[in-house]
Amino acid sequence: MFYLGGMAFTIDHTREIAAPAALVWQTLTDFDAYGEWNPFAVSARCDLRPGGAITMRVALLPGRVMTQEEVVVAVDEGRGFSYSMKPAPGGLLRSIRDQRIEDLGDGRSRYTSHFQLDGPLSPVVGLTLGTFLRRGFDGNVDGLVGRAEHLAR
Repeated sequence: MFYLGGMAFTIDHTREIAAPAALVWQTLTDFDAYGEWNPFAVSARCDLRPGGAITMRVALLPGRVMTQEEVVVAVDEGRGFSYSMKPAPGGLLRSIRDQRIEDLGDGRSRYTSHFQLDGPLSPVVGLTLGTFLRRGFDGNVDGLVGRAEHLAR
């Protein structure tokens, strides 16, 4: 789902994965391997604890990879984590990305991803970069599902 409502810009995904939750978690948190399956965050380093840094090389615009540094907000070991950008001055732009994994039993799991931009600049960013962000998060989620299911075979 993608919408511009009020001042928030959001991108949400929910996918069932034919892999156990522990394997999805392992895939999601193996930051050294992102370049093997993630077409959006082509590399990542992360200190996976609240307050820790997550630094990603992100392929947002065609032919351009940029460095994005964010801060880990919360970690629920084995079940998910959240991170956010450093807020822009004056609260003009803030973000949150929350990723969750739910064990469905029988070697299956459900992955949810919620990305949200808030602040006065969020509609502008949504209009100018929304298509690229959507494509990036779609590729990220498809890559995670594909990698976890491949490892589960």
